[in-house]
Amino acid sequence: MRRIGIVFVAAFALACGPDAHWEDTIEGPQRDPAQRAAAAEAQARDYEALVRAPAIKPKAILFGDLHVHSSYSWDGFLFTLPMVGGNGAHPPADACDFARHCANLDFFALTDHAETLLPEHWDASRESLRQCNALAGDEADPDLVAFTGFEWSQAGTSAEEHWGHRCLVFRGGEDGELPARPISSGAKRSIHGELGQMMSAVRWVQPGSFGAYTSFADYVDRLNARKVCPEGVDTRELPLACEEVAPTPAELHEKLDQWGFDVLEIPHGTTWGTYTPVGSDVARHLEPEVYDGTRMRLVEVMSGHGDSEPYREWRPVEFGEEGERVCPEPTVDFLPCCWQAGEIMRSRCGDLPEAECERRVALARTRAAQANLRPHQVFPDAAMEEWLDCDQCRDCAKPSFSYRPRESVQYAMALSRSEGEPAGEPRRFRYGFVASSDGHDARPGTGYKQVDRALMTDSVAEAPWLFAQITAWRQRMDEPDMPLSPKRGRVGVMGSDLRVQSFLYPGGLAAVHAEGRSREAIWQAMQRREVYGTSGPRILLWFDILNAGDVPLPMGSEVRMNRAPRFSVRALGSFEPKPGCPESSLGALSEERLDRLCHGECYHPSDTRRAIEAIEIVRIRPQRRADEAVAPLIEDPWRRYECQPDSRGCSIEFEDPEFAASGRDALYYARALEAPSLAINGANLRTEFDDEGNAVSIAPCMGPGSEDGCPAPVNERAWSSPIFVDRL
Repeated sequence: MRRIGIVFVAAFALACGPDAHWEDTIEGPQRDPAQRAAAAEAQARDYEALVRAPAIKPKAILFGDLHVHSSYSWDGFLFTLPMVGGNGAHPPADACDFARHCANLDFFALTDHAETLLPEHWDASRESLRQCNALAGDEADPDLVAFTGFEWSQAGTSAEEHWGHRCLVFRGGEDGELPARPISSGAKRSIHGELGQMMSAVRWVQPGSFGAYTSFADYVDRLNARKVCPEGVDTRELPLACEEVAPTPAELHEKLDQWGFDVLEIPHGTTWGTYTPVGSDVARHLEPEVYDGTRMRLVEVMSGHGDSEPYREWRPVEFGEEGERVCPEPTVDFLPCCWQAGEIMRSRCGDLPEAECERRVALARTRAAQANLRPHQVFPDAAMEEWLDCDQCRDCAKPSFSYRPRESVQYAMALSRSEGEPAGEPRRFRYGFVASSDGHDARPGTGYKQVDRALMTDSVAEAPWLFAQITAWRQRMDEPDMPLSPKRGRVGVMGSDLRVQSFLYPGGLAAVHAEGRSREAIWQAMQRREVYGTSGPRILLWFDILNAGDVPLPMGSEVRMNRAPRFSVRALGSFEPKPGCPESSLGALSEERLDRLCHGECYHPSDTRRAIEAIEIVRIRPQRRADEAVAPLIEDPWRRYECQPDSRGCSIEFEDPEFAASGRDALYYARALEAPSLAINGANLRTEFDDEGNAVSIAPCMGPGSEDGCPAPVNERAWSSPIFVDRL
């Protein structure tokens, strides 16, 4: 008996030990410059074959990821734990090795959540990225550029309080070019205490991982113990260790002004309803005190959390003249969750009199409509399948979860405000488009293959049963005939709708047309908005206006003219991937590290390019007045050009003969669609419909049996940045 006790104590002590994976050591060397040169030469040859007689030498297209989290983010740390299938920590050094030797990227930005970055983590991140850049070789021609940044993660519990999430990416990487501390929104404190309590309890349920849960609980305690910096003090004069808070964009911009560093502010996840309250409207971001057109040059059109591009006219909840909430009826395109709450209640009426049943149905719809974020909490015991595909965009490709149309990129680009501006100079979003991963395990540039769901997405490896148990435990009955009045102030992982697992994808990519490979060349391309995003594959895309000057002008340009603008679009599909890793990766990392970071699957292109199926042109003519209806201004697609099934790419030219007579400004962007290929979560909830178009069942992609990621055919795509054509 004594021997058993000794063994238990020894095992317990080992379990309490530190996670060896926190060691922040970069292992891989610089990549062979000859291989990079060969890839660049092949890209130039493919362009020449597509264009046949190029008038000017094209800039290099480089691929990267501007939205990457390590385990220094609170959710990244959470995802290391066994309760969600985690396999240990992923510090910033992992991001460097993964970007270089797994994903074969040209650049990336580390953007951990400012709200949960402890001072020592911010210091360690900056130092790790400096080491990553030091390994890159010649500064004028590095094999990889690592940018430093953080995410300002604000999520209000109502539309009036919500500003959303933004990545701050800084131009320089040295101490004199970066803030001394990240700038927090002050959010997430509400969930820290709950997470700490939960981990303190779970470590006794899973004692084999006692040390991991204790480390997380200690981390939460330290977050809660931080003191907020004093208000009204210049940011350069604040103590180093305090939490600097800017709860609104206006205050964030004031602090960035005080630092004075060049920085890009990139909104992301705008339509993701998991944290975006119903009724949210990006038009608020055009208010003079919060708008910053200098820093807000780019927007994230897609990430591993879904596509935020398209605008739709349906709403999850309607608002009456007095601000009252009304549950809309379903349409062929959309099923509101508030409506489905009534149907769930109806299924439970049993032998109730019809009048009483209908009263409860109406009550369920009313309560679900009152929820800003979690309508499913009206029936916390309902299986996710009972909610069908409510609040989801049915006709979107890789949509974000619980889609919020008035936070979409298309909607934003159609807005215009003139108050406080000189005559003829309306205030508008003039974003360039990028895409990203938004992964939380230090893996920039996932999406190079549609394999290994655990590697390429933020999906948990197992059904998160513990979250479901905690959710059920937290519910409180307030009427015997209706389980819950929705907690409108609730934001966070607890009580999340588990259907979200079907809306997590391999990440997207940011592409830049750059004059070279240096940090400055990449930065200047982003400043020019000469950028585009892809849903993951390395599609090559060029979009130019041909008649606005002596030479064609690229995507991201702003021009003034009164004649019909004429454009060209050229696109080449991505290379079909080969299994495994190339020899260069196999020789760069140890077998153990390659398996841990890449799971034995790296960017490994064949010589065969996928065909471009079609090129679509979207035209948006921004508002003339703030009260002008938005839907008629967004023409998607305005033009569609079918392409021949040719691996050598697709090239088109077009003009807008209506522009001169319209009297309106316009913007145009191109969307290149690859021929269909299997994609993880390509069909989301895999909804089945009856003959009348009503949803009757769903098959969510999560838990046992979904390890393959539920692949379905998708047109992978690339979105060019717009070209803005204003009238003279």
